[in-house]
Amino acid sequence: MTEAFLAVAIGLLLLAWSADRFVEGAAVTARYFGTPPLLIGMVIVGFGTSAPEIVVSILAAVQGNPGIALGNAYGSNITNIALILGLTAVISPIAVHSQILRQELPVLAVVTVLAALQLMDGEISRIDAGVLLGVFSILMIWAIRQGLRKQTDALGTEIEQELKSQTMPIRHAFFWLIVGLVLLIISSRMLVWGAVAIAQGFGVSDLIIGLTIVAMGTSLPELASSIIAARKGEHDIALGNIIGSNLFNTLAVVGIAGMIHPMTVEPAVLSRDIPVMGALTLSLFIIGYGFRGPGRINRIEGALLLTCYVGYTAYLVSTAFG
Repeated sequence: MTEAFLAVAIGLLLLAWSADRFVEGAAVTARYFGTPPLLIGMVIVGFGTSAPEIVVSILAAVQGNPGIALGNAYGSNITNIALILGLTAVISPIAVHSQILRQELPVLAVVTVLAALQLMDGEISRIDAGVLLGVFSILMIWAIRQGLRKQTDALGTEIEQELKSQTMPIRHAFFWLIVGLVLLIISSRMLVWGAVAIAQGFGVSDLIIGLTIVAMGTSLPELASSIIAARKGEHDIALGNIIGSNLFNTLAVVGIAGMIHPMTVEPAVLSRDIPVMGALTLSLFIIGYGFRGPGRINRIEGALLLTCYVGYTAYLVSTAFG
């Protein structure tokens, strides 16, 4: 059991570090080849911060642990909104300026409803996974078109300013892109092995471990990047990390894992986890959209999100060991 805890601890630290190197290398490489800043922010950064969830869920599905794969995806969504966005807003209230983000908020709400409908029959089949990946492909095409056509936007401006501060040569960027990806795979294998061993040792379901330890660990890149962006006043990057990551998790992460290994879903996912994820997404839509003007997530709203995360996690722990 000691080896399992050590594997999880080392895996989490290495996962966060390698994801940061991967995102930085990918963004600088894309900029070198003339990719528009808005497109880098919407696609490359969004994919990069979700890379840990993708790799972990793929490995879990291959090894026949669907609970970890599904719990990682949905748990990361809950962690992103309640913990990361809540903590970020407490540190620095988040103003929503980008029209792209305000368009993606209702899309995220619709995608969350789609996820709930697919779970009604108690499984994620390959057909369900294909639908998720199809929707994901459509959204990526839309994002790429928006990134190529739209010249000025708050998110694109913030990404461009951030890239200008990077002095990394292209050969170093490409090196960290490859090294970051390799270390992502290695650290993910360590994390999945340790998580499964802990779950078996304590008699806890893979789903609970996926929703808590694994989900928090794979969300560390979003936590670091969102807090740093908020402290710099780059609010649209902070919020964009969360929205982009949740879209990737719900569509791509679950879709890829489901294509590899169709998943039987525990009833608790539909009765407990999906309603929590849906309620948090709805709250983000309401407080962040800004119906009467620019959207804003203040410190009080951030504290409420944090309270929801603590309450949800406490309930999971009490359920697991009760």
